[in-house]
Amino acid sequence: MFDTLAFYFSHQIVQYAFCVAVMISLSSSLLGIILVLKRFSFIGDGLSHVAFGAMAIATVLKLTNNLIFVFPITIAAAIILLWTGKNRKIHGDAALAMISVGALAIGYLVMNVYNASSNVSGDVCSTLFGATAILTLQESDVWLCIIMSIIVIIVFIVFYHRIFAVTFDETFSRATGMRTSAYNLLIASVTAVIIVLAMNLVGSLLASALIIFPALSSMRVCKSFRGVTICSAVLAVVTSAIGVIISILKSTPVGSTIVVLDIAFFVGMALVGKATGRG
Repeated sequence: MFDTLAFYFSHQIVQYAFCVAVMISLSSSLLGIILVLKRFSFIGDGLSHVAFGAMAIATVLKLTNNLIFVFPITIAAAIILLWTGKNRKIHGDAALAMISVGALAIGYLVMNVYNASSNVSGDVCSTLFGATAILTLQESDVWLCIIMSIIVIIVFIVFYHRIFAVTFDETFSRATGMRTSAYNLLIASVTAVIIVLAMNLVGSLLASALIIFPALSSMRVCKSFRGVTICSAVLAVVTSAIGVIISILKSTPVGSTIVVLDIAFFVGMALVGKATGRG
């Protein structure tokens, strides 16, 4: 087994995949805590559909770097969802359903009508579930993922106390003079960035799993915000690393393997939390 792993990890594409998987999972886990506590879990799923539509258009346009096109589109959708959530005429859940389903339909239609590839079904499956996307990353894509992940981590550390305040009591934070709208906008934008990065790892349909599962698992055994943050980060890195290794040894899809491990860890930590009375 170790000889097999050493052989695969001698290839640059596997090194890229492992590095990107760990960095994306780490940054996703930090954001997941905020989204779960603010009841924004489904925004990740909606933005992943938007990212799929943008990725489909970028593929048809044959852009050299799809992420440069997908990033602004997904961030704009996050801002729109944040704004419509405060609109009494269109409630947040309705706007989320409208944008996510519409983007998914547009993306699939565009890939079927305009895509020059002979394997449209394979392209759609790869984009939705990330079957082989992470093993086809270019060096520029890898550096972009690493840099954006580092930026997300730095933003979380620098604004940790303000994000904590906005997450737990937005009304009180606003009363004390804090610009809560600006921090909610920051959270929405960072969520969009994470979703786009996670598409390279697990595909658009499974991207929200990287955000939600580590946070939910950590909340089964930890009580403090700091404890959940640290536990979630460690758990995300461990599951992504093990998932990549298993997918190499057993030739399973990377994204699905990581998500299944997340589910297994969630069940295990839920049992531990119930047994110890912490959950």
